[in-house]
Amino acid sequence: MDTLAPPAAPVRRPRITLWTLRLMLSVHLLAVLAQPVLAGRYLIGDVDAMAAHGLVGSLLALVAMFVIAAALAYVLVVRGRVWILPVTVLLFLADGFQIGVGYSRELNLHVPLGVGIVVGAVLLTTWAWMPVAARPRGRR
Repeated sequence: MDTLAPPAAPVRRPRITLWTLRLMLSVHLLAVLAQPVLAGRYLIGDVDAMAAHGLVGSLLALVAMFVIAAALAYVLVVRGRVWILPVTVLLFLADGFQIGVGYSRELNLHVPLGVGIVVGAVLLTTWAWMPVAARPRGRR
């Protein structure tokens, strides 16, 4: 006996929210990657580079807030991966702490934390551009 099953509900794939997340993470990554370049420019004698380093660093906190908003939309609207939300909040907190230790000239914390932020931003942005990021969470 052949029974007709009801058609499966279409799977909502992250489109706009994923592209927004990708864009925000990419902007964040570009700013993060500019930081060691600007610091290096300062170390070779370009004193104006330190002002740019401070400005870009301060803007990173703003960009990280947009990353959190994009991650929230990705998680809630299209059932994207939940782990991305606490990771983006942690990235925001790390950026904020990095700004504080930078302005207080605590280079023993500022430099290794900066390396960690660069590595984390590279990994997170790489994940966002992989096909696995476009797959919604499974139904419960």
